Amino acid sequence: MTIRYSAPGRVNLIGEHTDYNLGWSLPIALPQRTVVTLDPSDSDALEVRSDGADGVVRIPLTTKPGDVTGWASYVAGVVWALRMAGHSVPGGSISITSEVPIGSGLSSSAALECAALGALTSGLHIDRLDRARLAQRAENEYVGAPTGLLDQLSSLFGAASTALLIDFRTLSVSPVPFDPSASDVVLLLIDSRQRHGHVDSEYAARRLSCERAAADVGVVSLREIQDRGLSALDGVTDPVDARRARHVLTENQRVFDVVAALNDSDFTKVGRIFTASHVSMRDDFGITTAHIDLIADTAVAAGALGARMTGGGFGGCVIALVALDQADAVGAAVRSAVRAAGYDEPVITRTFAADGAMPG
Repeated sequence: MTIRYSAPGRVNLIGEHTDYNLGWSLPIALPQRTVVTLDPSDSDALEVRSDGADGVVRIPLTTKPGDVTGWASYVAGVVWALRMAGHSVPGGSISITSEVPIGSGLSSSAALECAALGALTSGLHIDRLDRARLAQRAENEYVGAPTGLLDQLSSLFGAASTALLIDFRTLSVSPVPFDPSASDVVLLLIDSRQRHGHVDSEYAARRLSCERAAADVGVVSLREIQDRGLSALDGVTDPVDARRARHVLTENQRVFDVVAALNDSDFTKVGRIFTASHVSMRDDFGITTAHIDLIADTAVAAGALGARMTGGGFGGCVIALVALDQADAVGAAVRSAVRAAGYDEPVITRTFAADGAMPG
């Protein structure tokens, strides 16, 4: 019996690099999805094909970290994580199709992990939080990317017209209304086409910087000093570490402020907070690029309510909140500025909050 399961990419509205600091984030699931089709058999391996790559990758069911690399390592990681958790995994053949662009900061990896998990565990009752942990373990321990749970929770818990307030200490996921179209506002997704990878020294360096800052002030995670104010960072020895930690604390507050504004349907305020978040990522956390800054700054100058990079950084996408009657003009201004600077023309789409992972 053929089994199909799909899972979406995600956009993080606010709360960047807060997940592994046990803070808060506010993502949405995207309409773009990855679909995994499994034809199970009694084989001792999975033969995996993808519409985004040539050839077939054979994944033994006994795979272990280091055996498989590249795009197929995300599927192999899921197989390994399931077996480590005591679940049986079928052999057979898998085909993958995806609308989520790789390296764009929209979490193509989590979409693939969650879709593969769904297909490989058809008929098993594993709750969404446990699925997220399995997918994260696959990415952390098999693939080797030190990511938090943001991407997997977004893909699994997503819902139409809904943002997800995630508390990474308690792992609670709370719905927040997100329907800008009801207020004649659109969310533009601007793919810079400047690619990045999570298995990268820069991501790990930011995480270590936050851990050092927390250790300097005598806590395990920056979450523990969230209510003390920025003066709590006076004890951080390294000025770079202090700036990284300042981003995390102020970004957490921006998450709360966006939630309050969304509950009032105040998208003008949400836009201002988006822009402030981008400035913090640029100046304190050091994860934007000149290319990304140009896109965000141009969007705001052309009339967007606000704009910010989304995703892990060093490329990827910018999101902009724009009044409906300004959307075309903002898009045209961004394309013109990017062309003039000699970069590849961005891909600009209007996006929205969509449903999470599901069969079919």
